[in-house]
Amino acid sequence: MTVTTDLVSYEDALASYDPVMGLEVHVELGTKTKMFCGCSTELGAEPNSQTCPTCLGMPGALPAVNAIGVESAIKIGLALHCEIAEWCRFARKNYFYPDMPKNFQTSQYDEPIAFNGYLDVQLEDGEVFRVEIERAHMEEDTGKSLHVGGATGRIHGASHSLLDYNRAGIPLIEIVTKPIEGAGERAPEVAKAYVAELRELIKALDVSEARMEQGQMRCDVNLSLRPHGREKFGTRSETKNVNSLRSVERAARFEIQRHAAVLNSGGTIIQETRHFHEDTGSTTSGRVKEEAEDYRYFPEPDLVPVAPSREWVEELRAGLPEQPLARRNRLREEWGITAHDMQSILNAGAIDSIVATIAAGADAASARKWWMGELARTANESGLSLDSLAITPEQVARVTALVNEGSLNDKLARQVIEGVLKGEGTPDEVVEKRGLKVVSDEGALTTAVEEAIAGNAAIADKIRGGKVAAVGALVGAVMKATRGQADAARVKELILEKLGVEG
Repeated sequence: MTVTTDLVSYEDALASYDPVMGLEVHVELGTKTKMFCGCSTELGAEPNSQTCPTCLGMPGALPAVNAIGVESAIKIGLALHCEIAEWCRFARKNYFYPDMPKNFQTSQYDEPIAFNGYLDVQLEDGEVFRVEIERAHMEEDTGKSLHVGGATGRIHGASHSLLDYNRAGIPLIEIVTKPIEGAGERAPEVAKAYVAELRELIKALDVSEARMEQGQMRCDVNLSLRPHGREKFGTRSETKNVNSLRSVERAARFEIQRHAAVLNSGGTIIQETRHFHEDTGSTTSGRVKEEAEDYRYFPEPDLVPVAPSREWVEELRAGLPEQPLARRNRLREEWGITAHDMQSILNAGAIDSIVATIAAGADAASARKWWMGELARTANESGLSLDSLAITPEQVARVTALVNEGSLNDKLARQVIEGVLKGEGTPDEVVEKRGLKVVSDEGALTTAVEEAIAGNAAIADKIRGGKVAAVGALVGAVMKATRGQADAARVKELILEKLGVEG
């Protein structure tokens, strides 16, 4: 029987049970065509306009394997330190569902292309946790259902459903971990860190943009609890299609509390799929989960086996990019920043932008300042990612150069960046159109300084009397008079010179 109870506190759950997780991550590959036919994978097309007899499962239509899809799968497997199969086959995973036009999914079952690997992930405090990889296999995505007429967008309560098969057949790589044990109270954090690191790896390999908000990467969170001291795993639940890093962590945490509540009350965990709700951070029941044998897998008769040569595999291995964790550690040392600073840059998605800005001529400190300051604030306010802002690393580097040469101060530089983001042109064009150059004419500056001193005699007397800190008020007056276009440091020097005071 199942007993419905309230959640127990997270601390109480961990006092009695050890969480065990299994994470299944689906990655949509960035190929131009589908996995087994020549249909386009471009997003945004009219529903059902990117289909053909093959991806619709019409009688007599024969599939053909996408070579780039296989290459991408091997790259992912190698980057995850997996063994690459010398010979593997596709299989038919049979189950009825409306968004499966063939009534089966072409996937891999007992013969994945990559297996037995691992990925090291770094937690917020710098601890490194190794996640063992069971397999990475090739398959195709399903179509998309749109349930109309209900309040929730789900099938329950809907008046009718619409099906779009444009997504059916898009190449997927499914990456499955081995049971993740020993994380204890940090299990939700480990889950989030793993998916984050995997996303960075996928992007580094350039096989997918891995945008979770667009469904290009999604995670199924399997979780079970077992009493302390017991070896046998508990019954698991599978929270499906979680599509943000924060939600992965929240889903794991909620399920730990829910499982503990059910077990503490004498209930039994049902092996089932669960839906995660972003608004509440909770999960609800989906369907009773079948075991693998219930899918009735059998070898796909219309596709030849995949047998990548060892020479090809080694060629791909030699072309792998630097591991993201190793790269971050190297950059952290080069930039002279703390692990916490680097984690903040990672969380903001700013690493590549900063690297490109430095490559365009900026110093590391300035590149970090602008991307993690003004630009990060703008991205947050507009709900955009940093790399989707309408400014390039080269333009940020140019702003930095203008500041370093004295043509701009920080206040003016912020206005220049604002103008670039609004589409007013390059940094130099914005400076020209808005008249934003620093006032460097010594005569004009001297006049402004003299007027500020004359208009603030009491403050000038304080400075002459030794209260040098009061100079800030006069600097502010000059900056106001020059509309912020004076060099504040030079203004301060001129004021002290006029008042005969040592700086």
